[in-house]
Amino acid sequence: MPAYHSTFLVDPNNDRMVGNFAIMPLNTKYRGPAYPANSDYDIVDECLDLFRANSFFKNFEIKNQADRVLIYGILFINECLAHLKPNTSMNEAIKILTNVALDDFSLPGTPGFPLNAVYSVPIQDHNSMELLKSYIQQLRQELSMRLLNRLYADTQERPSKYWLGFTRRRFMNKSL
Repeated sequence: MPAYHSTFLVDPNNDRMVGNFAIMPLNTKYRGPAYPANSDYDIVDECLDLFRANSFFKNFEIKNQADRVLIYGILFINECLAHLKPNTSMNEAIKILTNVALDDFSLPGTPGFPLNAVYSVPIQDHNSMELLKSYIQQLRQELSMRLLNRLYADTQERPSKYWLGFTRRRFMNKSL
């Protein structure tokens, strides 16, 4: 059974790209370089929808540029879940995941990033590196807040055990 891929199509000629990382539209309230999405469903929703199913896969064939954003999103969700405990309240989780989203991180294609075989090195232009960094920052912030909405959909006292059960799973045997 193959892994689930992104349904978004990215045209490398028309869409914004940094290296081979697509700058995709987002429905977000955070400032950043992402354009507003045309529909209610964006790459963040897709990352959250496909996280649990794709967590079981150790191999992932990249079919388009949106799959690279999906990979990063799934790895970041895994990192967020690793910081939460079964008795963490929503107020504590907001603080924890906000710090995780705003923490310093390595960019895809740069030394120290765990999946450099998947991502090409961005052009060493300062503007393109800043664009990628600010987009990933915006993506991380939006992912962490939407993840909280799903984790605490039933109760505000503790996160869903059905999400926290995936903390031990490693998508592609990697973690950020």
